[in-house]
Amino acid sequence: MPHPESRAPWSDVLRWLIVVPVSAGIGYVLDDLGIHAAWIVAGILASGAMALVSRRELPLNGAVERAARGVIGVLAGLSLVGVDYGSMLHFIVPGIVVALVTVGIGVGSGVLLSRHEKEVSVETGILGMLPGGSSTLPVIARDTGADYRLVALSQYLRLLIVSLTLPVVGGLTFGSPLDLSGHATNPQLAPTLVLIAIALIGPYIGKALHFPAPHIFAPLLITPLAALAFHDPSSIVLPEPVRIVALLTIGWMCGGGLSTRSLKLFGKQLPMTIACIAFTILACAASAWALMLVTGSTYFEAYLATSPGGLETVLALASEGAVGPIVVSLQIIRLITLLIIAGYLPTIIAVMRRFGR
Repeated sequence: MPHPESRAPWSDVLRWLIVVPVSAGIGYVLDDLGIHAAWIVAGILASGAMALVSRRELPLNGAVERAARGVIGVLAGLSLVGVDYGSMLHFIVPGIVVALVTVGIGVGSGVLLSRHEKEVSVETGILGMLPGGSSTLPVIARDTGADYRLVALSQYLRLLIVSLTLPVVGGLTFGSPLDLSGHATNPQLAPTLVLIAIALIGPYIGKALHFPAPHIFAPLLITPLAALAFHDPSSIVLPEPVRIVALLTIGWMCGGGLSTRSLKLFGKQLPMTIACIAFTILACAASAWALMLVTGSTYFEAYLATSPGGLETVLALASEGAVGPIVVSLQIIRLITLLIIAGYLPTIIAVMRRFGR
């Protein structure tokens, strides 16, 4: 009689044959409802449910996971394509101040969370509480040794809360519902092939150059540089199927590792997590008021510029011309600051502990 472990690969194949179509169905419904990060959430729900029901982690093919990380890096890099860097330089000082304040709040909240819950490491607490970067931070958590499952659950809870409040604030400010959908651009063959090549090869370049979180940083840096080779930056987009598969894969990576223990731990830290998220949102709202007074922007522009998440919604609004350049400028400055801090997090924590002693 064969050993039970010898049947595990076939068992995994059968589980994936269920998880993949279920994920696609859930993602389609959530996306149609306008839920942010719908495909990642769908991947988490489907793979997490399978892991919990079968009482065994759902392993993801290593090559598929690396490729998905590269695509996520490309998606982060695409937010830098076509940005008016002159406007960014104009807002560099308030941008850095706002970035340091919001990231500092996230770091402080993460440290408090790790001290409140002894089973949560400092790395896990900080990456779970850093504002903005819900699709990239779970990937970086995997690279830095943090509990990527808790990071993902915390990040998407914050994203859900922030995304629900953005239309409310917009409605109170403008007095009418906002169109947050944005407009898709038809991808062209040459840019598409370049982006896919960056996603596949970029992580290896990042590792060779010893980048922090190389699967994210190398594609992120290469993508806007590659865009300079094309006359029309708006043509630099990934095909929707590629984007969806990458987002689903990140969801599968996070959800496939869920267990009863990790859910119990997340439930145990939930009150503290919600309190930290609420404090972060309120602090960003207060900093938006100060930003409005300093820059002369409207409060809604300042609130979007300091919003702790929902970057896709913010960029959609900016592309519609409903807001000024301050929004994109400050969000991009914070994203860069956030990824640098997250990438060098182990070194930063080592320095913090040295000063702590």
